[in-house]
Amino acid sequence: MTRREQAPWLLSDQATLREAIERLDAVRGQLVVVIDENGRLRGSLTDGDVRRALLRMTPMEAGVETAMNAEPVAVRRGQNPAEIQAELDVRGATQAPVIDRAGRVVGLYPEHYGEAGRRDNLVVIMAGGRGARLAPLTRHTPKPMLTISGRPLLETIIERLRDQGFGRFRLAVNYLAEVIEGHFGDGSAFDVEISYLRETEPRGTAGALALLDEPIEEPFLVMNGDVLTRLDFGQLLDFHGDHEAAATVCVREHRFEAPFGVVETEGHRLVSIREKPTFRWFANAGIYVLGPDALKQVPDSGHYDMPTLLAALADRGDTVGAFPIHEYWIDIGRPPDFELARSDYEAVFAAAAAT
Repeated sequence: MTRREQAPWLLSDQATLREAIERLDAVRGQLVVVIDENGRLRGSLTDGDVRRALLRMTPMEAGVETAMNAEPVAVRRGQNPAEIQAELDVRGATQAPVIDRAGRVVGLYPEHYGEAGRRDNLVVIMAGGRGARLAPLTRHTPKPMLTISGRPLLETIIERLRDQGFGRFRLAVNYLAEVIEGHFGDGSAFDVEISYLRETEPRGTAGALALLDEPIEEPFLVMNGDVLTRLDFGQLLDFHGDHEAAATVCVREHRFEAPFGVVETEGHRLVSIREKPTFRWFANAGIYVLGPDALKQVPDSGHYDMPTLLAALADRGDTVGAFPIHEYWIDIGRPPDFELARSDYEAVFAAAAAT
């Protein structure tokens, strides 16, 4: 078997978008290089390329060419490393395929990058809700502390973020706050730093941000405490920075197949009829990145939700980005979803950790 066949960052130009996503997950942030049957360079693919294709509602079974960059940065075999780095810097790239004189891909420069390092960005987790739809499970236990695979959901969220380099957490608490504070304390038992935004009244999905009493100079993550996901949060932050956004909201595609034919009319006249069409839309996934300036929009008191904050930013002309999630994601707010998350956990998370 040749090196080209072995390289995990190489992908056939006959592959689908779904296969491209699987390959990107396998190489964990490296560039994926697309080649033809003779090994010649056809294009390149980054996580951002895939997310932009998903925002265009590109089907998973579409060809990889619908998402790839057909004119990637490429360097010649034997080229001086200093010249290569200078070219990457000019083009704003971090990696590039190495090609021979025939245009065949013979390597990747540099072959490894993007190892998970320390990220100083703050993480705010909204954990103050009552979880009324999950009663009676939440009668004596706050929703983020319900157990999945033998431990609280919130613990899983924090540990996944910690393993991706995040170490500074602020937990917004209200309902049964003492249960959460008693379990996590200052975070030292989990190798992170934790403090609390203590709501004296329900503040909504963004109102607790007004309780932040420290200088915020970098974009920070905000997420609901009832979300289980395999999202790479570093890629989310990079996407936010690349688009120079004031805020970025994670979105998840949902589909619904109508059980009947859908009829469109104008007055008494039939205009069209579609037999059992499929409707597709993006739903808010409850995960956000906010720039420091966004905090100025949050009132000091009262109920204030994240959609209101995002609309206020958009109304004043700021860029509010959308980051599509293709990774596993579930909100445990309803009993069926909670049970599904419990049954999914071993296959989705424990198996992934072992690979």
